Amino acid sequence: MSSRYLLSNVFGRSPIGPIKQHIASAHGAAALLDPFFEAVLTENWSEAEICQKRIVSLEEEADRIKKELRLSLPKSLFLPVPRTDLLDLVTVQDKVANRAKDIAGIVLGRQMRFPEELKPDFMTFVRRSVEASAQALMAINELDDLLETGFRGREADIVENMIEELNAIEANSDELQITVRRLLFTKERELYPVDVMFLYKVIEWVGDLADRASRVGGYLHMLLAH
Repeated sequence: MSSRYLLSNVFGRSPIGPIKQHIASAHGAAALLDPFFEAVLTENWSEAEICQKRIVSLEEEADRIKKELRLSLPKSLFLPVPRTDLLDLVTVQDKVANRAKDIAGIVLGRQMRFPEELKPDFMTFVRRSVEASAQALMAINELDDLLETGFRGREADIVENMIEELNAIEANSDELQITVRRLLFTKERELYPVDVMFLYKVIEWVGDLADRASRVGGYLHMLLAH
C-alpha cells in the first residue's frame, strides 16, 4: 500500500477543489443573467430561452457537486476549520445559483416586458449584482492558499479585503435597487397591476442575488475567525 494512499485515508480528500468547482458553477449561472436580460429587454425570446436553459444546467451542475461533496466529505478530515462549516459554505454558495434560476424562470415564463425608462438603470443593477457573485468567486478561489497558511497571515488579510469589497458591491446593489424601484413607482399607473407586482418581485430577487453572494463572503469571514 503506497504512502500516498495511507495519507489519503488519514487526512481525507481535500474538499477545496469541489468547493471551488461548485461556486464556479453557481457564479456561471448568475453571470448568464447579463446576456439573459440583454435578450429580454430587446424581446429576443429565443436567445433568452437559450440563456435560461444554460442557467438551469449550471444550477443543476452546482446541485450535483453539492450533493457529491456532502456524501464524500469524510468526518475525520484534518483541516483548520470544522467540516460542518465547509458544508454550510457550500449551501450558501448554492443559493446564488438557485436565485439565478428563479429569476430567469419567472421572467421567461411570463415573457416579462420592462418599461423603457427602467431598462438602463435595471441593467446597471443586474450587472452590479452579478459583480457581487464574481467577487465571491474570487474570494473562494483563495481557499487553497488560505488552507496552506492555516487561515492566517498575509493571505488572510488579502481575503479580508476581498470580503470588504464584496460588501461594498452589495451595498451599492442595494442603492441601485432603490433607484430602480423608484423608477417603477413612477410608471405603475401605466402598467397592468399584475405586471407591476411581478416586476417588483424580479427587482427584489436581483437584489437578493447580491445579498446571497455577500453571505458567501460572510461565511468565509467566519472561517477566518476560527
